[in-house]
Amino acid sequence: MLMNYIPLVTDTPARMHFTDHYYVEREIWDKDLGKMKWVRSLVMWCDELDRAPVARSLSVLAKRLAALFEPYLAENRYREFDFVVTKRGEGFATNYSLEAIPRSD
Repeated sequence: MLMNYIPLVTDTPARMHFTDHYYVEREIWDKDLGKMKWVRSLVMWCDELDRAPVARSLSVLAKRLAALFEPYLAENRYREFDFVVTKRGEGFATNYSLEAIPRSD
């Protein structure tokens, strides 16, 4: 399956608007365990990236980032906001910030 994912670049904010979300089970390579494992990923469908129209998705594997989106998932509340996501750090030290900006349209 070909997916057009949005990569989050460390210390570079990305402003996004989302129109849909869903969950997928994916098998990934865990380099720390040295084997494949199954993970649940939150996928957010993005129609605007840095205020430009796109048709891409943000795949959220990090539980820390998924928890920041959680309050907006009920009743698709995320549609009412633009989100600025910033990734900080790498590996186990990775943190995320999420700023919700109400849309005016």
